[in-house]
Amino acid sequence: MSIVTTGFWNNSWKRFKKNKSALMGFILIVLIIFIALFAYVIAPDNTPNADMQTIEIQAKAPGYKQWFLKLEIKKPVVSSFYSSFINGKPSKFIYIPISSYKIDKDVLLINKYIDDGVTEEQRYSINELTNHYSKKINDCFILKTYWLGTDHLGRDILSRLIIGSRISLLVGLIAVLISLILGIGLGSIAGYFQGKIDACIMWLITVTWSIPTLLLVFAFTVATGKGFWQIFIAVGLTMWVNIARMVRAQVIEIKKLEYIESAKVMGFSNSRIIIKHILPNIMGPLMVLAAANFASAILIEAGLSFLGMGVQAPQPSWGLMIKENYTFIITNKAYLALTPGLAMMTLVLAFNLLGNGLRDALDIRST
Repeated sequence: MSIVTTGFWNNSWKRFKKNKSALMGFILIVLIIFIALFAYVIAPDNTPNADMQTIEIQAKAPGYKQWFLKLEIKKPVVSSFYSSFINGKPSKFIYIPISSYKIDKDVLLINKYIDDGVTEEQRYSINELTNHYSKKINDCFILKTYWLGTDHLGRDILSRLIIGSRISLLVGLIAVLISLILGIGLGSIAGYFQGKIDACIMWLITVTWSIPTLLLVFAFTVATGKGFWQIFIAVGLTMWVNIARMVRAQVIEIKKLEYIESAKVMGFSNSRIIIKHILPNIMGPLMVLAAANFASAILIEAGLSFLGMGVQAPQPSWGLMIKENYTFIITNKAYLALTPGLAMMTLVLAFNLLGNGLRDALDIRST
């Protein structure tokens, strides 16, 4: 039995759809999730971690175009479709930036691009480049466009931005899941049983609450080491207390209602009452809090990566991208650091808009 009905959720959905800002946030989140899922399909640089470095074209402006000579790798690394989809595909070519080229009989003469106005002449056998003339010489050249420019190592910022979205979404998802599991479990037990159990759990909540979030994450990462999964778990372990407090308060209030007393009289077990009759009625506030925690987790991960305690290079993370390029802020190339910052701001704003929309839509006093 539950006081939450199908009609309540239908009415909540109708109210949510009328909230344009919340709907926009929801659409943005769905779009970013789609981009993250198909990151290596969408990204121009689909090599692992979008880490194809071309030092000669470092810190180029958005829209920069560059011609390259493709040199085929004799023994390229072969990866399966699944591996390529998840981790990217190792490049089959070495890309050499060029300013110009000319053909002299069976020799290709190129001017390798070093810097603006600086080139180096190199020679290549056309026979080898074309694999004994099995392909045309024109197929050995490619024009690349860097829509958001290149970073300090000559990597495509757009590609690293796309693949970095996976980190932000994953840290938010895992952190929220961990915080929900701990928060709901401890909060519901404390609120339902109260007494000494409640006192012990509230003591744990108070102690955890008193420790600054970054300090707690630092302690966890120092104890377990820097890494991909460590940072996710560390962030999750710092965000469960506000959920536990909210769940405890809601459970204390709901368990006084008549239908809970009826369930006890009918002989239902405590676990069944909590799971089937209490928790469904606090899903609204939980969804709102989960959306807010998702946004907070993204910012915490970015801050840790900026400080060098989060995701480690060459894995692309928006916070790490800001760290790698923040020195350009005082120059005319501030976009190198501002681009990942704007992406992060957009995602956090989307979750905040979604959370505000859910709060209004799930308020039973709304009309």
